[in-house]
Amino acid sequence: MTTGAFSVWPEVGGVVVLDEPSLSVTFTGLSEAPAPSLLRGFSAPVRLELDLGDAELLRLFSADSDSFNRWQAFQTVATRALVRAGAGGDLSELDDKAGELAQALKAFLAAPATADPAFAAQVLRLPGPADIAREIGRNVDPDAVFAAHRKLSRGIGIALAQPLAELHSSLREAGPYSPAAGPAGRRALRNEALGLLALATPEDASKLAQAQFAEADNLTDRLAALAAMTLIPGEAREALIARFSELYAGEPLVLDKWLMAQALIPEAGTLDRVKALMASPTFSLGNPNRVRALIGGLAANLTQFNRADGAGYGFIAGIVIELDRSNPQVASRLLSSFKTWRMLEDGRREKARSALAMVAATPGLSRDVADIAARSLA
Repeated sequence: MTTGAFSVWPEVGGVVVLDEPSLSVTFTGLSEAPAPSLLRGFSAPVRLELDLGDAELLRLFSADSDSFNRWQAFQTVATRALVRAGAGGDLSELDDKAGELAQALKAFLAAPATADPAFAAQVLRLPGPADIAREIGRNVDPDAVFAAHRKLSRGIGIALAQPLAELHSSLREAGPYSPAAGPAGRRALRNEALGLLALATPEDASKLAQAQFAEADNLTDRLAALAAMTLIPGEAREALIARFSELYAGEPLVLDKWLMAQALIPEAGTLDRVKALMASPTFSLGNPNRVRALIGGLAANLTQFNRADGAGYGFIAGIVIELDRSNPQVASRLLSSFKTWRMLEDGRREKARSALAMVAATPGLSRDVADIAARSLA
């Protein structure tokens, strides 16, 4: 193995070419160890693992001039904490981590960096539970992953409740709706703030969401208000869900989003809600868009598709079998929801395998569905 070595002074610019199996770069004249900001400008489509602690990553987040690397640094800290907790760690450790992340976000939101609200919206969005499950990779308990994600999100929201509320208020558009990048970014940031507030201060956030829904002149803000309300159980949520369907009764594509929002509610009653919606005039198994919205939404619901009792697997498998007779393409796409079943913990893994086996054993399957079922079980 060839080893190269360089001595680098901060006042001297240049490029270090990584063309050796091992390379040592020494920085001199610095009062503290530098934190490297690599692959700037998202210059290489690779996954790079750095031996940096959370404190160093949060320093990069606060000081780096490269937007992607700032986002990646923050995401890495959050992902590490969520993976540890979601893989069976102590959820109480997330209290301190929520405080650290909230402190970094507070400074970030108060800085001129928020002149780019679209970027700030991306920063506020933690890695999703499905992403964390993939990072864990084996013996995944979706309920534990979801609990970790919810606890960290709520902790950050509580610590930032006042600045988030102020942000939501300050970003309200005074003029008519515009699809331009600037207003779109401000809407995105405002709606991310509302989502965190829904977890942190549900009573206050419910009022904000209802007011936003009533005042909005665009679908983006109304859908965001609906999404926030789905996180807040109660009569107000059900009233807003009903109001949305009344308002957009003549807009089929909008009603698809309404169906999906309900299918994604992470609560034990969601499967029954989906079944009730299937029996309503709004839904038809012969409408692919409706199937993708409602049934596909449930299949994308980490906790309710992966219910510990296996009811989610059995329900989706039954729909696949029924749908295969008329639309094998949509049925096969729906069956691909089982693609990560081997990552699950033993109990869920066996229930998912049984549901797949039930599909595979069904006579007269289409080639598409039979192939996916066989490959999944192989």
